[in-house]
Parts: sequence; C-alpha cells; structure tokens
Amino acid sequence: MTRTLVELLHIAAGVVATALIASLAVWAVPAAGRTIWWVAYFSMLAVAFMGIRPLRMAWKADRARRNGANPNE
Repeated sequence: MTRTLVELLHIAAGVVATALIASLAVWAVPAAGRTIWWVAYFSMLAVAFMGIRPLRMAWKADRARRNGANPNE
C-alpha cells in the first residue's frame, strides 16, 4: 500500500503543479486564459496517463509484498 500511495501522491502533485502553473500563466496573460487552460487540461491528462504504469508496478509490488513474495524479483 505504501508504494501505491506514493505513486498516487506523485500523480496528484503533478496535477496540482500543472493547475498552479496554469493559474499563474492566466494571471500573467489574461487574454490567453482560455488557451492556457486547454493546454493545462491536456497536460494534466498527460501527467495522469504517464503515472499509470508506475502506479500499476507499485500496486503489483505492494500486492506481492503482502502475499509474502520478494517485490524486487
């Protein structure tokens, strides 16, 4: 559960960081706000998508550890 939680937190941190950067960009250039948010939404999707494989690997390692196997094999 620990590795899975860490991976979920990494994905959440990436999405929050993307939203923060987008909001700062919109503050700096209000006229481009709509475009900035569209790019930010797709970036958030990319962050979540790129986190799927590490999340699955962490879940698999946590499950193996819980069942008594060595997760590093």
